[in-house]
Amino acid sequence: MQLKHYKVLFLFSFFMASHNVTAQYIPYFKNYALTEYNAGNQNWDVSKAHNGKLYVANDKGLVEFDGLKWNFYQLPNKTIIRSVLAHKNVIYTGSYEEFGYWKKNSKGKLVYTSLSNFKENETPSDEEFWQIFFHDNAILFRSFSKLYIYKNGEIKRIKPESTVLSCSVVDNRVYVSTVRNGIFILEGDILKPFINTSELVDVKIISIVNYNKGKLLITTALNGCYIYNKINNRLELWESSISNIIKEQQLNTFQTLKNGDMVFGTIKNGVYITDKSGHVKYHINKENGLLNNTVLGHELGSNNNLWVGLDNGIAEIDLDYNHTLYNDTSGKLGAVYDVISYRNTLYLGSNTGLFYLKEGDLNFIEGSQGQVWDLKEINGQLLCGHNDGTYVVENNKLRKISEFTGGWVIKKVPEMKNTFIQGTYGGLVRFDISEGKWNSRHMGNKTIPIKYLVFEDTHTAWVAHAYKGLFRVRFDKSYDSIVTFDNYKNKGLWSDFSIKVHKIKNDICFKTNRGWQKYEALIDSIVPHDLLNNSFGTDADIISESGANELVTNNANDKITFLSLTEDKKGLNLPNELIQKRLVVDAESVSQLNDSIYTLNLYDGFMLINNTAKKRSDTLHKPIIEHIEIDKTLVDINNEQVYEFPFNKSISVSISSPLSKNHFFEYAITTSDVLNWYKMDNERLELSSLSNGDYSIHFRATNLSGEVSPEKIIQITILPPWYKNSLFYLIMALIIGGVVYGLHKRKIKKEQKILHDKFVKEQEILLKEKTIENDKKIVQLKNQSLKNEVKLKSKQLANTAMALVKKNESMLEIKNELIRNKEGFDNSSTYKRLLRKIDNSIGHEDEWEIFEYNFNQVHEAFFNQLKAKHPKLTHKDLKICAYIKMNLLTKEIAPLMNVSIRGLETHRYRLKRKLNLENDKSLSEYLLDFK
Repeated sequence: MQLKHYKVLFLFSFFMASHNVTAQYIPYFKNYALTEYNAGNQNWDVSKAHNGKLYVANDKGLVEFDGLKWNFYQLPNKTIIRSVLAHKNVIYTGSYEEFGYWKKNSKGKLVYTSLSNFKENETPSDEEFWQIFFHDNAILFRSFSKLYIYKNGEIKRIKPESTVLSCSVVDNRVYVSTVRNGIFILEGDILKPFINTSELVDVKIISIVNYNKGKLLITTALNGCYIYNKINNRLELWESSISNIIKEQQLNTFQTLKNGDMVFGTIKNGVYITDKSGHVKYHINKENGLLNNTVLGHELGSNNNLWVGLDNGIAEIDLDYNHTLYNDTSGKLGAVYDVISYRNTLYLGSNTGLFYLKEGDLNFIEGSQGQVWDLKEINGQLLCGHNDGTYVVENNKLRKISEFTGGWVIKKVPEMKNTFIQGTYGGLVRFDISEGKWNSRHMGNKTIPIKYLVFEDTHTAWVAHAYKGLFRVRFDKSYDSIVTFDNYKNKGLWSDFSIKVHKIKNDICFKTNRGWQKYEALIDSIVPHDLLNNSFGTDADIISESGANELVTNNANDKITFLSLTEDKKGLNLPNELIQKRLVVDAESVSQLNDSIYTLNLYDGFMLINNTAKKRSDTLHKPIIEHIEIDKTLVDINNEQVYEFPFNKSISVSISSPLSKNHFFEYAITTSDVLNWYKMDNERLELSSLSNGDYSIHFRATNLSGEVSPEKIIQITILPPWYKNSLFYLIMALIIGGVVYGLHKRKIKKEQKILHDKFVKEQEILLKEKTIENDKKIVQLKNQSLKNEVKLKSKQLANTAMALVKKNESMLEIKNELIRNKEGFDNSSTYKRLLRKIDNSIGHEDEWEIFEYNFNQVHEAFFNQLKAKHPKLTHKDLKICAYIKMNLLTKEIAPLMNVSIRGLETHRYRLKRKLNLENDKSLSEYLLDFK
């Protein structure tokens, strides 16, 4: 579980059995603000479900925590929830005029069912339900005025005579505490008096629990605690420190723990944890990190963690005490670089100076201001390697024994009792002690800063530059001088930056920024250290060689491991959330105080570690499937079924492991026996683009120690896409068959149509040819008819013309005859009148109009074409042209025109000129061109 904002505060005063060191401290805890659980400020009650989930009665609704994720649910009327009880797979809650239960539906979501309207006219009126508990296969809901018993689907209501303050279940009996009438025992649905003494009248009783054999412990809000002896029926005040404290701090909640310790939650001053005698072991309040001092409810969780509901927030207190921390909230201490227990006092060297703890108080040693690098007990004296030099600590005062600045590390020379070598800012310094007096001198001519020093043998040491360089140093036999100071940069060293030197089972080992190497004396070279690289990893570093058979390692994730080098002991891993981002970078260090107690230095204090105590149970449990969604729609959850999902859909699986601690999730998807595990970013796995087929999805919880939980496996089947299933193939076969049949039928129809169209076309051609032939015949007939008609009309026209000619000729003959016999007329007027009639008869226009009409019937456009081309032609010209067109001779035309032949010839000559005809051009031929 990813934990943040731990306020881990421990106050130490040290003395032990072997070292006379004891300690006073508080457990570490984590605060959860409302911004994390996303509900209201007040958290009235807390309950743990059988699956490890936590449920909190909140002033906005119901809060659920599965170890990684917070969920929030509201009642239908969105009222405050005052009480909660998780029993089996049902969550019961009580609020104002409302009580009922929550249960997960098939899709994994909590759904609320109200029990308030259990009977007409008996619904709660102006009642709030402050407590819910289980007894005798029934769920009991308590308000201040009544008890409601829910059993076998029925509800009974009990109304005491006085206000109900609390209910407690002890030895399978329900004790009901009232304001004025004392304490009752609930038997069935009847309240029987149990204790009714004056001491408890108008006293707010918080709880009743078993204390010792035959005794009950009764806690009250402001009157302390009482012991009731069931044997002699005596009630006495419990003389204890906590009893006096709660009179001032106002007790609000109470709980006993598995180990017999007791939890007192107060209104004014946070949480007190006491032993069975009432002695306060731990006090956790706002002063040492709790979000709020008002405790409203608490419950012991699955991992021995106490969950506390506060008036503003939620706290999780870890009650396993193998790892405790000291954190100086004053800021005086700073980053701790070394810790040592010396003469029953714990000394702390930090970047601000040297301190010691006495009776829980942090004390500064005057004159020590500045960086402290190293604390070492040598020959019964405490030496302090300081930025300004090296000091001896005597009676919590400093005495300077060396002016060489920067005492990083000091080591005893092998086989020399009183000689020591120190790595300083300016190189190597030799220390000698004689009769309690220290002498120091610089060795060799090298003045480089030396931070790491390890002896290979009596006269050989390996030293590492503070930043860059690794050297093998040879001393003379008396350690008066340095014989050789060899740089091993070019002897197989991967990198000469930031090298750390260790001696592990007689091997000289080097931690480089690329991994582990060791010195191979036979070839005088540095080679890879495969065992350490494979065992710890290339990023892990050894921060302590605390014993011949034990190492303490740290990796890049601040994972601290106590590793035994013997086969019969397993390593101890520190909870990662306690130290992550708190180690002093490049100065991580573990100090051993005794056989089992260690300290780990932190930038704001240190951790105390009991390496032999029973390891906290951080068992990882099989994950639980919370929700499964497809395209953001919840599906039914059934652990026995194979889930079938359509192709190309987004699948989401939400899991939890509430019983596990300090964990994260991994998953593997397989269609075979091969499992490749991948870390999940959170508790939700998103899957998409899976091809169709059967899959097994494996989930497990794991931690930084590499431990894993049993696997949770779900089977899913991704259905084939619509174009790959049997129905589709059947449909496609039918469609293809239909298409083939349709194409075949279409082909036949097409061929039939082609034949039909060909036949129709041929028939149309034949019909057309026939029609054309008929039309030709009709045209021929019409033409023949027209020809005949024209011929007839021409003949009629010719006949008409000839008749006119003959008539005019006859009239002319008559006229001429009259002229010749003019003398025979007695009367000249008669003569003239006859001549006039003859002339009129010859030139009568009516005869011409008839002729013209008939002429136009035969020659429709003759006159129009002729006049269009020769608009200057006179009416007389047109007449002559018409007669010529009819092939009449001059002698035949002359009578028609009532002129002489000579006169007509003259007229014809003039007409040719009007028509612009040459002399040799025939007038009749020219007129034939006009229709």
